[in-house]
Amino acid sequence: MKAKLLIVLAVAGVAAGIVSAYMSALHKPPLPPLFSPARDPYVKGIYANGIIESYQPHASDINIFPEVGGTVVKLPAAAGATVRRGTPILVIDYSVQQATVAQEKAQAAAALATLRELKAEPRKEVLAVSKAQVVAAKASLKTAKDDLAFEQRSFSLNPQSVSKKALTDAINAEKVAEGNLGTAVKNYELTRAGAWIFDIENQEHLYKALLKTYEAGKALLAEYTIRAPVNGVVLSVNTAVGSYVAPTGTYDTYTQGYTPAIVMARAQPYYQVRCYVDEILIPRLPPPSKIEARMFIRGSDISVPLQFVRIQPYVTPKIELSDQRTERVDVRVLPVVFRFKPPKSVNIYPGQLVDVYLKAKNSGQNK
Repeated sequence: MKAKLLIVLAVAGVAAGIVSAYMSALHKPPLPPLFSPARDPYVKGIYANGIIESYQPHASDINIFPEVGGTVVKLPAAAGATVRRGTPILVIDYSVQQATVAQEKAQAAAALATLRELKAEPRKEVLAVSKAQVVAAKASLKTAKDDLAFEQRSFSLNPQSVSKKALTDAINAEKVAEGNLGTAVKNYELTRAGAWIFDIENQEHLYKALLKTYEAGKALLAEYTIRAPVNGVVLSVNTAVGSYVAPTGTYDTYTQGYTPAIVMARAQPYYQVRCYVDEILIPRLPPPSKIEARMFIRGSDISVPLQFVRIQPYVTPKIELSDQRTERVDVRVLPVVFRFKPPKSVNIYPGQLVDVYLKAKNSGQNK
């Protein structure tokens, strides 16, 4: 009985092994792809990597760097916001510069007050005092003359009645009174003439210099508030409240380099795609007036016809993956720019990588 059981178990094991080997030999059909890879729509078309950008007549996106350095205290516009030209989008701490401008304004105001004072001379009250001094000097001279005349008459009648010293003192007193009158008259004329023209010119130059300093300080104060240069969309904000920004941009801890504080794009119905044609394929490009191309959105089966905009006639090192100029390889490429209207059926954003095929020279009709 045991021998029969062992035989049955052995046969069952062999059968199970045969079935397992057969099942493992079978190949399961692969899962269908989520989307079809981009195919060349032309006969021997030219493939190029492309990156989507906001549409600009002469460049790509608008990179905004502050003119001054400081701590960010306010970010009125978030990424994705639509803003009008002149709208504040970033505010840097301006307290020190504001105090400096207030001081410069006060100095310019003081210089202007002094200039007005010089131009307003003579002051009537000062002129009245100077005139009174002339009158007093005339009276003093008359008194001195009368005293001298009295001494001289006494001396002529009786030389013993007036001492020689008293006569000399009277003569000197008259001369002093004449000198005082002359000084008072000159002082009156000087007062009536007003400020010296050279003093006025010097004060004018001083006021203008201080005014320019104040205007320059006020202009610099305005730079602490960055405003949107155009009507458009804020693509990215690369700083935060409390962070330090400099004219070189803001420090990126990921790339360990400096990036624009804010990136904007004009409000346009178009996007543009900048594709990079390898230098070995440049001879196959047709004339600019005959360039045709299609763009394929990665992750979808959607392709978009492109409208040629321009060729940047300068071959540059190829940029890979990060779109950073610091990442370079030996291959050089020619940038070619197209524009397109974004389809409503798929989300497209600046910075997105796409596949582009360009119709080659003498490549025949589309497939």
